[in-house]
Amino acid sequence: MFTGIIEGVGRLAAREPRGGDVRFTFATGSLPFADPCLGESIAVNGVCLTVVAFDAGSFQADASTETLGLTTLGALAEGAALNLERAMRPSDRLGGHLVSGHVDGVGKVLSVQEDARAQRWRFSAPASLLRYVAKKGSICVDGVSLTVNEVDGAGFEVALIPHTVAHTRFSETRVGDAVNLEIDLVARYVERLLGARGEATGGGEGEGA
Repeated sequence: MFTGIIEGVGRLAAREPRGGDVRFTFATGSLPFADPCLGESIAVNGVCLTVVAFDAGSFQADASTETLGLTTLGALAEGAALNLERAMRPSDRLGGHLVSGHVDGVGKVLSVQEDARAQRWRFSAPASLLRYVAKKGSICVDGVSLTVNEVDGAGFEVALIPHTVAHTRFSETRVGDAVNLEIDLVARYVERLLGARGEATGGGEGEGA
């Protein structure tokens, strides 16, 4: 699990095709990288990946064909900036919201507007995901925990403070760029619980009829 609070910005150092899959090498950049271990999880632009090798300034991770097809990782160019977060520990503060690192879909940056010292960013999202996006709710964009300011049938809007822009890959993200989206876990489970309750209610009515 992750929090959506980015710990550092790294770079895509290399990609190595391996029989349809890809092994990535990520330069850790500003990510604190003391005591890494094989098998640990690191979120890369919001995608949970497993460390399979590392050195003092980089780590490697494999991405399956599904991960490459359902996230932005497959299309990233070498040298691209990356939001990095190591998996949370039980003692960590939950500064953002609970993030699984399982990307639900890909959106795009529609616009960026200055708003005093902050910026208002608008993103598109697949219609299948927008149903889970609520005003003042949480959403994860490229691994960053953000609060939704507005939402409509075409997308949603968030406000980014200067610190967030400066300390994430948003400083290099442009209008038209693709971004990874993960909806709030709470919304996902609420729908599942309500759906299960509806099925149970419907079944009971059918049997009693």
